[in-house]
Amino acid sequence: MPLSEFPAPAGETAGDEPPEIRVAPPGPLSRSALARLEQVECPAFGQRREARAAQSGAEMLPIVLASAKGSNVVDVDGNRYVDLIAGFGALILGHGAAPVLRALAGQADRLLQALGDVYSADVKIALLERVAALHPGLRPRVLLGQSGSDAVTAALKTARLATGKPGVVAFEGAYHGLGYGPLAACGVRPSYRLPFADQLNPRVTFAPYAHAEADVDRALAAVERALRGGDVGAVLIEPILGRGGCVVPPTAFLQAVNDAAHRHGALVIADEIWTGMGRSGAMVRSTAVGAPADILCFGKGLGGGLAISACVAAEDVMMAWAGDTEVVHTSTHAGSPLACAAAIATLDALRFRKLPARARELGETTRETLRAGLLGLPGVVDVRGEGLMIGIELDGGERALRAMRAMMARGYLVLTGGTRSETLTLTPPLTIREERLADATTALCEVLAAP
Repeated sequence: MPLSEFPAPAGETAGDEPPEIRVAPPGPLSRSALARLEQVECPAFGQRREARAAQSGAEMLPIVLASAKGSNVVDVDGNRYVDLIAGFGALILGHGAAPVLRALAGQADRLLQALGDVYSADVKIALLERVAALHPGLRPRVLLGQSGSDAVTAALKTARLATGKPGVVAFEGAYHGLGYGPLAACGVRPSYRLPFADQLNPRVTFAPYAHAEADVDRALAAVERALRGGDVGAVLIEPILGRGGCVVPPTAFLQAVNDAAHRHGALVIADEIWTGMGRSGAMVRSTAVGAPADILCFGKGLGGGLAISACVAAEDVMMAWAGDTEVVHTSTHAGSPLACAAAIATLDALRFRKLPARARELGETTRETLRAGLLGLPGVVDVRGEGLMIGIELDGGERALRAMRAMMARGYLVLTGGTRSETLTLTPPLTIREERLADATTALCEVLAAP
């Protein structure tokens, strides 16, 4: 389908302007605001900026955002940027999407807060029915949360209850959030996990993640060794490594992991927090590639900008929560009426505008352009991804961090990912205009071609 055939409802073209840089970022107002921030924020983030500045030899002071619409954000100095980050991939409809705003306004006038698992809101029930339909299993059940980390925690608990086994197989380079459940399975940066290792699940085994066909046998051998121990109840896997560098594994790898887990009585948890909701070109990546998981985790884009997540499993798995002893996983704001309304509006917009298919086609065009312009340049290792989840691997974090700053100076916001910050990651709104993405691609090629 030509990209022109993906409908954009009237009134939703605002916020798709080219960059406009009035003062070199970060400007004086951003610098002033940052000085205030560093007086009151946890020092971990300032220390990270200092470490990246030392690594790259480039200034890493951030801009401070003031407003946003569509694929544009504006900082406090009045600079306008094209946002290729989109809230770490969460703003799949863009900033301030009209369907989400309308849903929030309507819901705010009716009911701001319910009582979660005690007295549910009607809008929560409507959302549960829609999210359940995303699971390929029989009579799926849903457990809502407030973040991706929360959803993964719920999934790990579900697997433990359903199998009676505490062990988990996770993967090198993986990121599932930093709550204590998923933190034990964090493979992207050992430094995130190791200070707390004595408080985490000790029965987590890390296997290599297959980046290519040549890696499959070694990775599967490690998975099999862990499973043979007999205490593994969950294999936790991203269908595409997100923060780990937008690594797309061979489809056969995902399918073989499923087969191995099931042979040994373990459940497969697919972390679709980044890949799901159309980001990777499919609503559910693991299902689309023929590796359907037992438990699905959704987050990021599900809320269209609001914090909400979901753990979904077939009824026979989720019924493990219905034991003789009361066991629950909940919180005050789980199933928030506002977040549920935003999620329903987001799901409707994804379907009406055929955004997963648009992401698939626009992403492929963008990657082809990037490959043509970048592969062969000094320092460029790979261009990869699926849908509008694109990674450009460079030969080190120093080069990637400098390129990120050079793109910001031109008015384009990108991030770095990978275990060494060596990969530039692009996760723009699925609604971004084709011209804006093409301009960004041209800018990126110029930045990386510069000496």
